[in-house]
Amino acid sequence: MNKSKRFSLTAVIMHWVLAVSVIFLFVSSWWMLALPYNEYRYLPFQLHKNIGISLFFLLIVLLFIRLRRPPAPISSPEFTPSMHKMALAGHIATYMLIFAVCISGYLSSAYSGWGTTFWWLVELPNWGYENDELNEFYSEIHLWTCWALLAIIIAHVSAAVYHTFRRDGVTDRMLHLKREDD
Repeated sequence: MNKSKRFSLTAVIMHWVLAVSVIFLFVSSWWMLALPYNEYRYLPFQLHKNIGISLFFLLIVLLFIRLRRPPAPISSPEFTPSMHKMALAGHIATYMLIFAVCISGYLSSAYSGWGTTFWWLVELPNWGYENDELNEFYSEIHLWTCWALLAIIIAHVSAAVYHTFRRDGVTDRMLHLKREDD
């Protein structure tokens, strides 16, 4: 695979930072929700919000890079047009769900009565007010978009494993690997 068909190193690094962040957010959410309602919840929730907000901005940068410099098409005969359409739909769904998760989480927080300080440095505007019904509404959206995102991630990882075993070069592009036939 020639160098022009690989993703840029910046895109690869951002992809893996996004992946690790999403995994951390899933794990931390299950942990922090198991904590008792007391002052010990503040730090995990604030960290969760900070990483989620950072993820939102990172995704905007990644989309900007991807739109400015789209990846070269895969010229492997094993990579069919239907596979290309499924990959594109999967990526669009992933981006949309991450945005939905981040926005619904922020809105739930805005109506919870708790403020958000971005990395303990910048007080973010609280667009909402304490409202249990709206907090619960956005919290439910946050929950269900998280489950949908988890399903998409499972499909994405499954596709990556599939392409790795096919040795068709698809995963090499994201891992930034050089193949023998380069």
